Amino acid sequence: MRIIAGEMRGRILKAVEGMMTRPTSDKVKGAIFNVLGDRVQDARVLDLFSGTGNLAFEALSRGAREAVLVEKSHNAHNVIRENMDRLGIGSKTKVLLVDAFKYLENNPDEVFNLIFLDPPYHKDLAAKSLAVLSCSSNLETNGVIIAETAKDEQLDVTDNTSHPLEVRKISLYGDTKVWYIQRMDI
Repeated sequence: MRIIAGEMRGRILKAVEGMMTRPTSDKVKGAIFNVLGDRVQDARVLDLFSGTGNLAFEALSRGAREAVLVEKSHNAHNVIRENMDRLGIGSKTKVLLVDAFKYLENNPDEVFNLIFLDPPYHKDLAAKSLAVLSCSSNLETNGVIIAETAKDEQLDVTDNTSHPLEVRKISLYGDTKVWYIQRMDI
């Protein structure tokens, strides 16, 4: 696993041992950032269920202003910190050892341009996260949530929320489905 573009291109990231995390492949990561394009520049990024920090670190390499990484696993949290230190980006990075839902509940005023949402598959965590985010102010108007799910999982984005979300694009890469969901201006 490595940073594939930007100022830290080619830098190797440590992975979490075992099968508890599923880092985004370089192919999928490259496709995500090609779709996002210039949206990454100067963005404030939230990486929920961050695992190794792969997506947030790629965003920082491509010009994001800062990133908040949320992970509840002690092992993954330690790997994120080690990767952050290897990359020398501590001043742009906040790493929190906390459950994603607790973070959202306790930080309703934190606003982000991009939110990466890559929870474990088949546990309904992406859908639950979207339900919370659609009722919060965490995503700026016209901000984007990039959610990864298994290819057979569905996400329902309803209109009955205080901050409407709209699925703008869905891409399939092998067993991974990537959802691009935008907060709409009301």
